[in-house]
Amino acid sequence: MHIMSIEHITKSYGDKILFEDVTFGVEEGDKIGIIGVNGTGKSTLLKAVAGLEPPDAGSVSIGSRAVVRMLAQDPAFAPGETALEHVLGGDSPQLRAVRGYAAALEALALRPEDDALQAKLIAANQRMDELDAWTLESEAKTALSKLGIHDYDARVETFSGGQRKRVAMAAALLQPSDVLILDEPTNHIDNESVAWLESMLQKRRGALLMITHDRYFLDRVSNRVLELDRGRAYFYEANYSRFLELKLEREEREAASEAKRKNLLRNELAWIRRGAQARSTKQKARIDRYEALKAQAPKTAAGKLDVSVASSRLGRKIVELDDVSKGYGDRTLIRDFSYIAVPEDRVGIVGRNGTGKSTLLKLIAGRLAPDSGSVTLGETVRLGWFSQEHEEMDENLRVIEYIREGAEQIRTAEGESISAGQMLERFLFPPAAQWTPISRLSGGEKRRLQLLRVLVDAPNVLLLDEPTNDLDIATLSVLEDYLDDFPGVVFVVSHDRYFLDRTVDRIFAFEGEGVVLQHTGNYSEYQEHADRRRALEAAAEAPKAAKTAAPAASAADAKDRPTKMSYKDQKDFEQIDGWIAETEGALARVAEDMEAASSDSARLQELMAEQQRLETKLDQLLERWTELNELAEEIASRKKG
Repeated sequence: MHIMSIEHITKSYGDKILFEDVTFGVEEGDKIGIIGVNGTGKSTLLKAVAGLEPPDAGSVSIGSRAVVRMLAQDPAFAPGETALEHVLGGDSPQLRAVRGYAAALEALALRPEDDALQAKLIAANQRMDELDAWTLESEAKTALSKLGIHDYDARVETFSGGQRKRVAMAAALLQPSDVLILDEPTNHIDNESVAWLESMLQKRRGALLMITHDRYFLDRVSNRVLELDRGRAYFYEANYSRFLELKLEREEREAASEAKRKNLLRNELAWIRRGAQARSTKQKARIDRYEALKAQAPKTAAGKLDVSVASSRLGRKIVELDDVSKGYGDRTLIRDFSYIAVPEDRVGIVGRNGTGKSTLLKLIAGRLAPDSGSVTLGETVRLGWFSQEHEEMDENLRVIEYIREGAEQIRTAEGESISAGQMLERFLFPPAAQWTPISRLSGGEKRRLQLLRVLVDAPNVLLLDEPTNDLDIATLSVLEDYLDDFPGVVFVVSHDRYFLDRTVDRIFAFEGEGVVLQHTGNYSEYQEHADRRRALEAAAEAPKAAKTAAPAASAADAKDRPTKMSYKDQKDFEQIDGWIAETEGALARVAEDMEAASSDSARLQELMAEQQRLETKLDQLLERWTELNELAEEIASRKKG
């Protein structure tokens, strides 16, 4: 079903054209990922589609009954509103019914003998039945919980900016819409929340338009990609993996076409230089052809970020944490944590929001003191701190003034010395933009500038706190390449699974109550290990819980317990390990098939269903394995007795 049409829209700011002549349609089930370098107008395009900002030219047409909902970067909340009230505050009939029922129930509690209020509650109850709205409050609490908001009755005005964004996202997901528009939905949420959001959006029936830098998220959720590049929009009927292939093919075609145009232009130019007189119609036609070929020149190619910045020499002693503990009030974030960094360490720090990830970075940086234990840095260590926020940026400064505060001359990785202005050009800030006040930059441009300021100090230990927030995919790719060759040590807090897989080889996992587990490998390997460990723990706990709940067995019952396994139990006991290995192997093959079929949405759905079936089967086998082993142990102990 066709929902909306975007026809020939154009938008510019001053002399800068963000995008022009953009045309596309949105159908039910479309999941469109919008990508492009920071400053190309991605957020502005979404605002134009949502009707929040008018285009300079063109039009946006929406079906008469279609509902378009956009999750704003800075959502508005009513004074005194709680998290749950905001999520349930939509204007759909179901949400109005929930609020009406809650109000009737509250009023009747104050005056239980009032017949009019009793009748009002009965009517509200019937309305809830009619609209099947009984599960909405539960769904709202689930969404808030999955997004890391557990105090449903807390006033939103007391929340941090990231928490407010998550409350607004829960509301956007719960409140019905035909087109949901999300601008960087994975910012400020942890890995578990990203995985949950991913699954929610995969199942969503309505259309989706989103900007995101999370490449795994984009790959698994989107079925169309819109790329903004030098003012033009390019469309691909593909997810992110297939988009990369199709973009390469497009650029190769454009390069071949440009080479052919230049060759023809050279020939025509040579003819003109020979002094041919434009007297005949044929000669005039050749001159016109030459001018037409000149006019066909493509727009200047977008610059490529060049992160070529020197680092300082690093000695043997780098960072040593010895039995470090840190807490706030009665809550312990880190307990007895020890680690000794070695050259070229690449450490990813993961865990739920609020568990202490940024606190660990601040302890390493010396911005916080541990409650106990010690943090020691080597004498040659030069820290580079890339924080989540822009609190260290004076936004009244101009771009070049901010960099010159760090250094007038900057040494590159190749050993040459260049000016601050030249380095800014390498970071995609042309001379005209270098005198722009920082306050006028986009969020992504501020992050790119902040990254440059960190690197010009030639650090040899990098502390990166959510570096992927607001950076575009092209910049992230260049940063990943830079970290490949960075000779120092990197500690990175991130929820971006792709970035972690690409850059780290060790994981510090915050798993609650001050526990920080260490795992050798990238994030996906850690997650696979953690999932298997939790499944085994759950399988081991299930029989124990059943034993606790059951009444104590009598002596007569003990006599009736088996002294040997049944035929079926014995056969299962002999084969259960093989069945588990076989199922794990099948799951691994399905994962490989899913990666290969990433551009085939129908096949991908089949494989996801098969993956779910195999995971359920594996859980059942692990539970059966635990049951049989406990039975074997009991029989062995009875024989000894």
